[in-house]
Amino acid sequence: MNPKPTRITITDDDLVFILSPAEKQRGRDRERAAARAGGKGKNADDGLTPEQRRERDGKALQKKAAKKAAQAAAAAASGGSK
Repeated sequence: MNPKPTRITITDDDLVFILSPAEKQRGRDRERAAARAGGKGKNADDGLTPEQRRERDGKALQKKAAKKAAQAAAAAASGGSK
């Protein structure tokens, strides 16, 4: 005769985590760093759609490339090398 299976439910209140002092310190450091960062971060919402973001980033890269080309031309004109 097979016994009837027992269903076990575990909630978050039932879970106990044992952390080493280093893990606790790491957690505190992460919390402090997040508090210092404020709203900054990888997932900061700038209110732009992906297409708008690509356009903005493309323009910034074009400006950067133009600036670098101008600096290279100025260095070549003055006889310097870089």
